[in-house]
Amino acid sequence: MNRRKLLQLLSKGAAAGAFVKLSGGLAQSKIPQGATDTMKVLGTTLREYGERSEFEKDVIRYISPNLRSRHTGASFSPLEKLEGIVTPNSLHFERHHAGVPNVNPADYRLVIHGMVERPLMFTLQDLKRLPSVTRTYFIECAGNGQNGYRNPPDMTLTATRSRGLVSNSSWTGVPLSILLKEAGLKEGARWLIPEGQDAAAYTRSLPLEKALDDVLVAYAQNGEAIRPEQGYPVRLVVPGWEGSIQVKWLRRIQVTDTPVMSKDETSEYTDVMADGKIYAFTWVMDPESIITYPSGLQQISRGFHEIRGLAWSGHGRIRRVEISLDGGKTWKQASLEPAPDALSVVRFKYNWVWDGRETVIMSRAWDEKGNTQPTQEEFFAKWARNNRYHYNAIQAWRIGADGKVVNGDKTLAGAPARLGAVGRGGCGGES
Repeated sequence: MNRRKLLQLLSKGAAAGAFVKLSGGLAQSKIPQGATDTMKVLGTTLREYGERSEFEKDVIRYISPNLRSRHTGASFSPLEKLEGIVTPNSLHFERHHAGVPNVNPADYRLVIHGMVERPLMFTLQDLKRLPSVTRTYFIECAGNGQNGYRNPPDMTLTATRSRGLVSNSSWTGVPLSILLKEAGLKEGARWLIPEGQDAAAYTRSLPLEKALDDVLVAYAQNGEAIRPEQGYPVRLVVPGWEGSIQVKWLRRIQVTDTPVMSKDETSEYTDVMADGKIYAFTWVMDPESIITYPSGLQQISRGFHEIRGLAWSGHGRIRRVEISLDGGKTWKQASLEPAPDALSVVRFKYNWVWDGRETVIMSRAWDEKGNTQPTQEEFFAKWARNNRYHYNAIQAWRIGADGKVVNGDKTLAGAPARLGAVGRGGCGGES
């Protein structure tokens, strides 16, 4: 430091009401009055990969304590602790049938074969050199909302445990239609049989019509490589359809003229209706919504609150979300934040002043096709109590005079008690 710079520094310090002390040849600024501890020491150094604050360590996925093994089961995204509509990669819900395989991308191969003119094999680099798209889509486990089948209702329910088997991400990959066009489809081709390279060799049947529409062979999520638990290095993303068909760790796709009727679309992921009929291939996810604030086990005080929540539908874009502040007697329209794509989660908000009286709040979503959510009574007029998938009835939250929020679902008279296998692998999401 030369004399001129030293004088300039001294001048600036005096103007700011501070001083410069020379000690051991170094200039040290006076610590500002009222400085916090973090202002008295250097912070952490630069890092190659970012970490979240240590004070956010409680924002984690929920894993049911009833699992016999963590290799087969599901973990729930912490919906009430998230902001916006994009789920962080590390908090995207999980569903595994045989644990998470460790796939070396250098060894990765995707084979397309069967009723095609030219069987093909792609490396990861082959896929990445092809035309790509980025789309924001939700993925939802068919077993999301499974707690709704419980009778009597679970009074410890949170937004996470109610609807946390849904997540929303920005996916990047190659449209599957491009790969199928390159392979050349033979006459009579109607179905695809994608297979994962986990220890379960997870397999489902995918109609060719959907594959040629909007299905992605995805290799990136929210701007970085897909996480191992989400299918690294490559997975299928099938917009708007149940997670169980969105095969992870994708290794091959066989083109056929008939579905494979695998165990995961016969013994699992079929639906029991109230009249006793059982349906298979019920892929599309019906409209849903969940108020995340105020929601289960939260505590609120009198005064102003912004009611917040999430809504989505596999039939198309969410057009309207309504809020009830009186247990469903009347409904008011919430405001929606624009979503980037039609099959994306949307966030809704509603300004509310709570007067301290006990009440029940609800939300219901409407999509662009005119579909909406049923009440519990309406839902169980269609679906059997011994089913465990596709629950999309309106979720109610009861706010007591003390401000504590609990599950507001009703006990349905005459309905059999059912605790179900919630969180024990009954979930329908392969994501």
